[in-house]
Amino acid sequence: MIIVLKPEATQADLDYILRRIEEWGLRSHISRGEHRTIIGVIGDEQKLQGRPLTALPGVEQVLPILKPFKLASREFKKTDTVVQVGKVRIGGGSLAMIAGPCAVENYEVLDTIAAAVKAAGANILRGGAFKPRTSPYSFQGLGETGLRILHDIGKKYDMPVVTEVMDPRQVELVNRYADMFQIGARNMQNFDLLREVGRINKPVLLKRGMSATVKDLLLSAEYILSEGNHQVVLCERGVRTFEDSTRNTLDLSAVPNVKGQSHLPIIVDPSHATGRPDLIPAMARAAVAAGADGVHVEVHCAPEKALSDGQQALLPSQYAELMRDLRRLAELFGKYIGPDDTSKTSSQGG
Repeated sequence: MIIVLKPEATQADLDYILRRIEEWGLRSHISRGEHRTIIGVIGDEQKLQGRPLTALPGVEQVLPILKPFKLASREFKKTDTVVQVGKVRIGGGSLAMIAGPCAVENYEVLDTIAAAVKAAGANILRGGAFKPRTSPYSFQGLGETGLRILHDIGKKYDMPVVTEVMDPRQVELVNRYADMFQIGARNMQNFDLLREVGRINKPVLLKRGMSATVKDLLLSAEYILSEGNHQVVLCERGVRTFEDSTRNTLDLSAVPNVKGQSHLPIIVDPSHATGRPDLIPAMARAAVAAGADGVHVEVHCAPEKALSDGQQALLPSQYAELMRDLRRLAELFGKYIGPDDTSKTSSQGG
């Protein structure tokens, strides 16, 4: 449910409404727009049955939200959310170019890759320290050592870093080193983990599960939002189908589909979607053309030696060529790729 306040509503009116919502056993989220302040009411709306909400001081109207996801919906917030990761803005016309190896292997390799992707135009560095692998005998990541390396390399090249967190018990540790949490496809419905990152004021990259619908993805985002963290970026990374010539099937329709239903930014990961370096550039270009707020690409200086997913990584030279194409596309569509875009106005308000 949304409570829309009158333009002349005072802070005292707002405080009174918030107290009443809390007394009724519900929670609230405030979104301040240029002309209006709206309150999202979170919880069992049956508790509001029979209560004359329009009689509260400063209330202009009360609107139901029909979507099962409330805070993530366009009904709650009409304007696009912009998520800030270090100096990088994601959404509202600013594109995140996330690049790096699947896993942090050692300082030297990550240093080489980071230097290359930074020179090509990437603005966020990725690398896994904890790796969810199908086989328990595969490389599982370096853990805290990998986090330290990722953090240090990010500082060296002035790039914010994103890395996966797999368990609620890892959140505190990852929070010390990373600028953005990544929730992988296998954990999209790990609700305890979603709640835990929702309690920390740090951006979250939430990947779509391999068998999840767009509705499922948005409901998972709702878990994070409902805990108070509204810095959520969605990621389309392909879904399982009967097609076996690619790792997954990239659902590019998810980009405009999400944007029609939600204010949250969405990026695309063509590396995990296709699993094939020959398909990644075309799918990355298509993602930007479809309206994605960024592209997430795996890059390795020696894919044949990579400890994880080397078969789907681009070489630095291939990534540099791709970035030249993406810059031209961004310009064509009026988008911006860079560490910061001070020419644009933030869209955090409702």
